[in-house]
Amino acid sequence: MRTFTTILCLLTFGLASAQTTLTGTIKSGGLTRDYRLYIPAMYNANTPVPLVLNLHGYTSSATEQEFYGNLRPIADTANFLIVHPNGTIDGLGNRFWNTFGTGYPVDDVEFLSNLIDSLRTKYNIDPNRIYSTGMSNGGFMSYSLACELSNKIAAIASVTGSMITANLNACNPQRPVPVMEIHGTADNTVPYNGAALQGFVPIPTLVDAWVEKNGCNPTPIFTPVPNINTTDGCTAEHYRYTGGINGSTVEHYKVIGGGHTWPGQLFPIGVTNLDFNASQEIWRFFSQYRLDVLTDVTAPEVMATEWSISPNPVSDRLTLRSVNGMRARQIRVFDMLGRLRLLLPDAGDQINIETGAWESGVYFVVIEQEGNATQLLFSKR
Repeated sequence: MRTFTTILCLLTFGLASAQTTLTGTIKSGGLTRDYRLYIPAMYNANTPVPLVLNLHGYTSSATEQEFYGNLRPIADTANFLIVHPNGTIDGLGNRFWNTFGTGYPVDDVEFLSNLIDSLRTKYNIDPNRIYSTGMSNGGFMSYSLACELSNKIAAIASVTGSMITANLNACNPQRPVPVMEIHGTADNTVPYNGAALQGFVPIPTLVDAWVEKNGCNPTPIFTPVPNINTTDGCTAEHYRYTGGINGSTVEHYKVIGGGHTWPGQLFPIGVTNLDFNASQEIWRFFSQYRLDVLTDVTAPEVMATEWSISPNPVSDRLTLRSVNGMRARQIRVFDMLGRLRLLLPDAGDQINIETGAWESGVYFVVIEQEGNATQLLFSKR
């Protein structure tokens, strides 16, 4: 699970913005563990904000993941903190997360739990909006957090990661955990169809397992990702499993022909999909979920079938229509950076939205009604 060495110019660029990144250490399991914390300029200690754990891959580091799986531009507008922790060193001298049952005494679930607790004493972090993502080994580790730390982690996203069979069989989260998996079919490091020798679970099996854990509809909503970059050597498909317990979902981006890479990365190494941006999709996914709602058995159900949206993709005017005639108490539209683009109170049961002046891209709509909420995606040409 090898994250590629960050290009030197990226590191050089990062030095210019180092004033927004703090380094720190904590004691955990008898070891001194270190991390990098990114704080956007708009952070205000009087307002609770989300926290995203962004975990590096095998042989990589916190610094490299900060640049390669770059969430910082999104944090700058959506106002959340990003922590990039470092794993420990294995017997081969490589930095890693202990999620493969290798017999090492390091407890990385405990470390990351301690790290969250430590950061909450120093910053105004919303305990209901803590998420984990990661590349490769960091994706594996995010799944371990979903299984073992579901009392703190609201949702997870894995890029080129999976689970080992033993961990999946033992996984028993305390409540539904929304999961996003982004994976290339030509990934030679964590193969899409699994690796029996290493015990890596095939990605279709992994997705189906979390669909079942979350109680989602096993028939996904399928959307081909527009092939906006015809020179990247791959295409992508989006599968969304809805109707889960307490509004949980599972999403899967299947990158046809994609390698062991982070989609949307501006400095691609290997076959990297450029039709969508993984970092933007991850935040779009995370921003839907709160721990208190996912834990509450009486939480409103998310029912995507209660509203229709057309045309999709849209050029100039979008129409939202209630299937059952129920009025919307409020409608919000967000762009992929998490910015609120439109707020309509008491919107009725049919709404026309003028989109002609909006930028091309993907947007998501949150429609609030009495007792439930609906979430829809649409793209703007």
